Amino acid sequence: MIERTGIKLIALELLALPLAFESKIALPFLIALLLFTAIFFRDPEREIGDGVVSPADGRIDFVEGNRLEIFMRPFDCHVNRAPVDGVVRKVVLRKGSKPPAFLRSEKAMRNEIYIENEDGIFKVTQVAGFFARRIVCYVKEGDFVRRGQRIGMIRFGSRVIVEIPEGYRFVKRVGEVVKAGETIAVKS
Repeated sequence: MIERTGIKLIALELLALPLAFESKIALPFLIALLLFTAIFFRDPEREIGDGVVSPADGRIDFVEGNRLEIFMRPFDCHVNRAPVDGVVRKVVLRKGSKPPAFLRSEKAMRNEIYIENEDGIFKVTQVAGFFARRIVCYVKEGDFVRRGQRIGMIRFGSRVIVEIPEGYRFVKRVGEVVKAGETIAVKS
């Protein structure tokens, strides 16, 4: 399955394909671009774990207290998912710079999604990186989300942060690779 915003890009690339047949250089480039776009915007179905699940694919590069950060590498799936069931209490887009996504920066452009359930507030932050051109958020204040539900996407390089309330502990560590929907935290 292809993520919905990627379908438009693929359609434009397919429309350009007949024009590329006239050029020995453009055709291989366009085919490579089509393959990259299809890989980047893929949106596979996932088996959803228990507890708090990862909101993103990638490598965990920071865990401290109630905060875990995931660096989404270029060939990871960039669709983000809800870590828990709950009500979206607030969505806040914060403008900022676009440093490389592998660098942790509080000044980077970000979209914060606050999900509340009986255990407290779970915060998912989508962070734009240097190559990221857009943070896409599928949810809005008042929406009810299910654990593992698609809540957004970050285009072309990014990081996702998840913060959990007291009473939970992370079961994943720095350096581990995770998939969206995989268990990352359980009740203490």
